[in-house]
Amino acid sequence: MKVVVIGGTGLIGSKVVSKLNEHGHEAVAASPNTGVNAVTGEGLAEVLKGASVVVDVSNSPSFADDAVREFFHRSTANLLKAEAEAGVAHHVALSVVGTDRLQQAGYFRAKQMQEDMIRGSGVPYSIVHATQFFEFAKTLADSATEGDTVSVAPIKIQPVFSGDVAAAVARTAVGAPVNGIVEVAGPDTFRMEDFIRKGLAVHNDPRTVVTDPQGLYWGAALEESDLLPGPGARIGETSFADWSAQQK
Repeated sequence: MKVVVIGGTGLIGSKVVSKLNEHGHEAVAASPNTGVNAVTGEGLAEVLKGASVVVDVSNSPSFADDAVREFFHRSTANLLKAEAEAGVAHHVALSVVGTDRLQQAGYFRAKQMQEDMIRGSGVPYSIVHATQFFEFAKTLADSATEGDTVSVAPIKIQPVFSGDVAAAVARTAVGAPVNGIVEVAGPDTFRMEDFIRKGLAVHNDPRTVVTDPQGLYWGAALEESDLLPGPGARIGETSFADWSAQQK
């Protein structure tokens, strides 16, 4: 089948395209640098001709509240309209485990809006909720750094390898729409400070990581388990220890 991957040249999208092509599907990487811009609508009608599935793994270039809301509102509206006109039978979107519990943060309010638009569109859909990627440990640290100290909330996290997320997205794309959420997470649960500490060690980053009982996660105050998936989550094969060993 033909599968159009919006954000198909990024970290997850490029892996999704590769996995789908390996299994004999026609996966098309769609992004601004391939002439397709979901925010403006440029190139959508042409790239969706003959497509059975659209996978949206795009992300906003800015996490500022207004900018991220505008990005997901415009891109999702344009995609859903173009899909309806092209007769696309399945819309797959990548989102975040715990989105509905993180509504104090503008980014997650925007993601919730995106999910609500998909649910109300009439296009059969599947939403893949992933935990944070191994590769994002440094980004999480940067968001919580003051001087040489990283202060993180006393919460748990079950991070996942981006390749395992891509595999889950690809499997979901070629399956029947679930008209609901599929969760994917890594095999190990960490305290947030331990994950950040291990992630910085991969980069030989000397910053000190401490726990702050008042710490926020992208602006949201969390309960200890808010970032953890439910009991039915698909568990990735790659452990953080195995992934980090390959980075050295």
